[in-house]
Amino acid sequence: MKFTDGFWLMRDGVEASYATEVRDVRAGVDSFTAYAAVKRVERRGDTLNSPLLTTDCFSPAEGVIGVRTTHLAGKRRTGPDFALTAPDASAARVRRDGDVVELTSGALSVRLDTAEPWTLSFRDGEGREVTSAGRKGTAFFTDGDGAHHMAGQLTLGVGEQVYGLGERFTPFVKNGQVVDMWQADGGTSSDQAYKNVPFSLHLSPAGAYGVFVNHPGRVSYEIGSESVGQMQFSVEDQSLEYYVVAGPTPKDVLRRYTALTGRPALPPAWSFGLWLTTSFTTQYDEATVTSFVDGMAERDIPLSVFHFDCFWMREYQWSDFTWDPDVFPDPVGMLARLKERGLRISAWINPYIAQKSALFEEAAASGYLVRTAGGDIWQWDLWQAGMGLVDFTNPEACAWFQGKLKVLLDQGVDCFKTDFGERIPTDVVWHDGSEPERMHNYYTHLYNQVVFELLEKERAIGEAVLFARSATAGGQQFPVHWGGDCFSSFGAMAESLRGGLSLSLSGFGFWSHDIGGFEGTPDTAVFKRWLAFGLLSSHSRLHGSSSYRVPWEFGDEAVDVARKFTKLKHRLMPYLYGAAAEAHAAGVPLMRPMLLEFPADPTARALDRQYMLGPDVLVAPVFSADGDVEFYLPEGTWTHLLTGEQVQGPAWRRETHGFDSLPLYVRPGAVLPFGADEQRPDGDWTEDLTLLVAPGAHDVTVTVPDHHGRQAAAYRVTRDADGGVLTVSASDGAPAPTLKEL
Repeated sequence: MKFTDGFWLMRDGVEASYATEVRDVRAGVDSFTAYAAVKRVERRGDTLNSPLLTTDCFSPAEGVIGVRTTHLAGKRRTGPDFALTAPDASAARVRRDGDVVELTSGALSVRLDTAEPWTLSFRDGEGREVTSAGRKGTAFFTDGDGAHHMAGQLTLGVGEQVYGLGERFTPFVKNGQVVDMWQADGGTSSDQAYKNVPFSLHLSPAGAYGVFVNHPGRVSYEIGSESVGQMQFSVEDQSLEYYVVAGPTPKDVLRRYTALTGRPALPPAWSFGLWLTTSFTTQYDEATVTSFVDGMAERDIPLSVFHFDCFWMREYQWSDFTWDPDVFPDPVGMLARLKERGLRISAWINPYIAQKSALFEEAAASGYLVRTAGGDIWQWDLWQAGMGLVDFTNPEACAWFQGKLKVLLDQGVDCFKTDFGERIPTDVVWHDGSEPERMHNYYTHLYNQVVFELLEKERAIGEAVLFARSATAGGQQFPVHWGGDCFSSFGAMAESLRGGLSLSLSGFGFWSHDIGGFEGTPDTAVFKRWLAFGLLSSHSRLHGSSSYRVPWEFGDEAVDVARKFTKLKHRLMPYLYGAAAEAHAAGVPLMRPMLLEFPADPTARALDRQYMLGPDVLVAPVFSADGDVEFYLPEGTWTHLLTGEQVQGPAWRRETHGFDSLPLYVRPGAVLPFGADEQRPDGDWTEDLTLLVAPGAHDVTVTVPDHHGRQAAAYRVTRDADGGVLTVSASDGAPAPTLKEL
């Protein structure tokens, strides 16, 4: 939100109050509180009739410094609030030296000179300034309508670029953009987002740091837009709290941020295989489903998960969690027959209860639906006729909702697609008294948490997985998330990737998208190119709106492409699941923007049409029918995984690929564990294992995980003194692998 009119003036009706002069500091052992006047105080009378801003500086965890600025402290806090953890005991210490007070936590400190105009200076372990809140960096504003906004403003260094803020489909580098944290069901082609996360990752020639605004409601960002050398964030509230997260690398920032807001759970290995759905508004019954499954088997396209989209339930009755008896007279038998074929089952749900459903009356009578201030049940006709909204702030409503889903689990459903959760009203009253504006974004967190916790309780350890559309900070704990409703075009394919890369820099470890696009029907070229991209993503799902997405609908070549890349992904599983385990343990995503692996390479910082799949495989999807693709290889000798071609970087490359290929390069010096099982993603990855050795690899240790992400085997690959002969040693009990030089 903009408050100023250019550099000199304020917008009409806006009054600004900036922290100007430090009047007092109270320092403890590991925190301090500063009191700032909003004008110069030259005489005693200047302290009258004037605000005083209170700023608390503290550290919730090593390398993280929190700043909380409050104007009027008497506002009643009703929540919700992000659930933050402090995994490490804070090593923060406060030091006073004359006029200077400094709080240090690990490799990050914040410094305030009480004799100078107000400035909070954040510094790294070498004493270099990372960013600062200077002359206009700590403030509140009132507008012509009387609204009160707290604002923070941090300097952007020369060459500093800003990323993240959730799954955003606008340009990858956020400098120059205005971004509002407000959940919306807006597709993938606008500035609206399904997943709004008030966390930004910053990278400059001096290093990386992060900024997390600890407010679940609408946070309005001006990123080098209102003031080109500043990132401003504001909330309509009396208090603003934010955290500066230390680097020095982007990976370090993500490790610290996800330690604070939650690490992604490790999805089960079977979820990394190919998902096939009925699509949304298409006609289907058990015969249709069986024909799809038979068709995949007949064409030797391995299938891991079958998903039933909305119309498994009766029309006008979503979500009542009851199979349409006219279409599925024997759901238990049908699911058993599908599971006998080795498939897992996913079912679509959402948190809305249509008025026609018997569950509406049941939930209404028990007080499980959100109500208006007048006591009526909040309803509208958008999406489902007369639908109400389950109130997940009510523990009894949560248990009731889980009970309905447990019936489906007992029938044979394995996981849920938790759709929707964005269009949450603000003119309602919540059971726990939560503030409606703060609950708008946070609702999705409660929704996905309720479903995920049921799966964790009812399924074997490590078997819980969702396919979720909406999220906010902390939602990464409940994977997997997909990119929402995109069109069936090359442009939509590129914008989907852009959104996924932004989400990955917001703490989310796993991400997917609808192969071929959701809206409309893709032409054969779009579908085939999207297949390769989708099967080289964290999770892979064939899904559409009004048309089927079975590969043979798009020709024989599409079948060949689907088969080839599904089997390739299965063989990559020893490598991919190791990267997934890293996402779970350290918060480093499976699909990685180039800057995560190559932060010192200036060219890598803006790349949004390619990515690293794990640490060692570069993927550049093809966004054209003719196969023309331009991409960048960092320094070293890169080897194409499919052809063995070697290319020396750093270099921009322009290549032309058939539909069965794309730029897929192995990093210099890498050793890639490559499995033998093409038919399933969750086989024995150590059996007949091949280690693919890239140029430059010497004395490399490779681990292969088990299905819980723990080490199943370890291998050390070395070369002789002349750099020629390769040898490998295995951990105790590990089967001997085959070595293959790329």
